[in-house]
Amino acid sequence: MNATSVSELMGRLGQQARIASAAMAQASAARKNAALRGLAALLRAHVDPLQAANALDVERARAAGLSAPMVDRLKLTPQAIETCAQGCEQLAGMPEIIGEIVGLQQQPSGIRVGQMRVPIGVFGMIYESRPNVTIEAASLSIKSGNACILRGGSEAIDSNRALAALVQQALEQAGLPREAVQLIPTTDREAVGRLIAMPEYVDVIIPRGGKGLIERISREAKVPVIKHLDGNCHTYVDDPCDLEMAVRVTDNAKTQKYSPCNATESLLVARGVAPAFLPRIGAVFAAKGVEMRCCPEAKALLAGVPGAVLKDATEQDWSEEYLAPIISVKVVAGLDEAITWINRYGSHHTDAILTTDHRHAQRFLREVDSSSVMVNTSTRFADGFEYGLGAEIGISTDKFHARGPVGVAGLTSLKYVVLGEGEVRG
Repeated sequence: MNATSVSELMGRLGQQARIASAAMAQASAARKNAALRGLAALLRAHVDPLQAANALDVERARAAGLSAPMVDRLKLTPQAIETCAQGCEQLAGMPEIIGEIVGLQQQPSGIRVGQMRVPIGVFGMIYESRPNVTIEAASLSIKSGNACILRGGSEAIDSNRALAALVQQALEQAGLPREAVQLIPTTDREAVGRLIAMPEYVDVIIPRGGKGLIERISREAKVPVIKHLDGNCHTYVDDPCDLEMAVRVTDNAKTQKYSPCNATESLLVARGVAPAFLPRIGAVFAAKGVEMRCCPEAKALLAGVPGAVLKDATEQDWSEEYLAPIISVKVVAGLDEAITWINRYGSHHTDAILTTDHRHAQRFLREVDSSSVMVNTSTRFADGFEYGLGAEIGISTDKFHARGPVGVAGLTSLKYVVLGEGEVRG
């Protein structure tokens, strides 16, 4: 498409989204929930055609030489489709928060002042690879009473078109405007440039993808951005800890799936438990082909593990998001050094402590500056679905109204409401 036609297309999508957002803000909870349940049913009824569309994307991605983690993210399996459907149903079953008034308090003047939760309006979503994000974004947009404009990666265009068509069908069946969820139909990069520069139509941009994409969006956007740049998540094995649990949880946090942003990329181990813990987790990683990039102390403790792939860690390794079977390993003196290390090298995404000391756990929760902080569990739980949010539109490591997994509440705003009975200001 030429620049003029892209600009016209985006202007039209923006106008339609703005009009649809007014209708969505007024829509009843029953109607929005009907759309979500209808979408879940349509997803389950269209597994075969959705997989056929996805196969075109996967084949094209492999032919283009995309990396294995990128191809993995692209796959739309029956299990992934079912998870999307369950997310829609979970959202439909959640309480309605739009229109609720919180914190209503009477003032000395007689007026009562509170805050009402309202939709943001229109958000633009720019994402790569994972086609299930189309459903997560659409379902959250519907539940929160917003309209959205979606721009998936060119590598998933067939999958995203098939999914977006089902979303619009579900909206129409529920009596809601189909333009409440629109997928940008072109892969032209100019469409992204236009989307992030339309404050007259778009209220917030949410990029979800690689660091390069998010840095570009943050730099060029003329609309507020909800973002996280990368996911260097830490698991810290404390002294004292339950060794059996620590091995099990650390294994899950790293190897359950390598490509998500909540997989553990950095392992910190307290010096007091390192001789007992590191050979055990090293054997697990060796069996699964996980390369370990180590500080000298960790490398010495892992040297006797059969089949272990050990390398010397560089300074860059301590802040790296691998998205691959690679992990950095560092022995630390204890809790103080672990907290300082995480706050220096981490990405403020998700960090966990494995400990049997309650005081250490409480300090870790208070002092680690991340959007999700965990005790005795896997960083892989940092996910809107697992948090009971129904789904997530992304992770925010910013510190304004949305932080951590962004669900329905993250797509809303609070406005002040004032209730009076004829009071006037003296």
